[in-house]
Amino acid sequence: MILRDVSKKTWFFLGLLVALLIWSGLSIDYSGLSTFSLSMGMDVLRGLSQPDWGFLYDGSGEDLVSLLLLTIGIACLGTMIATVLALPLTLLSAGNLWRNHPWMTKIGKFVCNVLRAFPELVFAIIFVKVVGPGPFAGVMAIGIHQVGMLGKLFTEEMEAMNEDLVEEAEAIGANFWQTIFFVRIPHLMPIYSSLALNHFEIAVRSAATLGLVGAGGIGAPLIFAIQTRTWSKVSIILIGVVLTVFILDQVTGIIRKKLR
Repeated sequence: MILRDVSKKTWFFLGLLVALLIWSGLSIDYSGLSTFSLSMGMDVLRGLSQPDWGFLYDGSGEDLVSLLLLTIGIACLGTMIATVLALPLTLLSAGNLWRNHPWMTKIGKFVCNVLRAFPELVFAIIFVKVVGPGPFAGVMAIGIHQVGMLGKLFTEEMEAMNEDLVEEAEAIGANFWQTIFFVRIPHLMPIYSSLALNHFEIAVRSAATLGLVGAGGIGAPLIFAIQTRTWSKVSIILIGVVLTVFILDQVTGIIRKKLR
């Protein structure tokens, strides 16, 4: 009987998924395919297969290496700001710290949800209008968004930690703030560091696109190259982004293993 109910539920959700896929396929506007031609696609592929190595580095500050370093800097600074600001927000959001004041945790979690509800691109558009185009807008966009993301993850780890350590500290006379700074945070710091490194990788990928709206980084020359159909420059930029993300993934992966 149970198996029959499970089967019915499986078929129901499978049918719902198929219906959604069909509806999605029928609702797409395919008129853009009328301008596509095989020769156009071949031109793009030929351009992508011939990277513009002259754009790699020329000392102007507007070459690939310089812009990738700027992108990494934006991501690094934004993540550092987010990590620092996420810690006090975590202390406000963790339910096991405010059992007698549940409204405190609701405020903290509400702030986290608001900050992470909007992608970095939306924050970048706002900050470009507020502080002007440039890397600072990108740093602020990544930092504000990551505060919400890291705040949520830090809070979950704080709420899931082993309370026996805290009880032992309280048994020898530790007060609330002493348990926070000498027990909870030191115990969770390796996990928090690992989460921050993981979001640094995500921030690098995000920073690579923020230049599309003027927030600095490699995104601006990428969108200009696409608009002008300079596919050789698009190719070298994509190669640079892929290699940068791959190298950072390997480096941060080694560091995360050391933190375990």
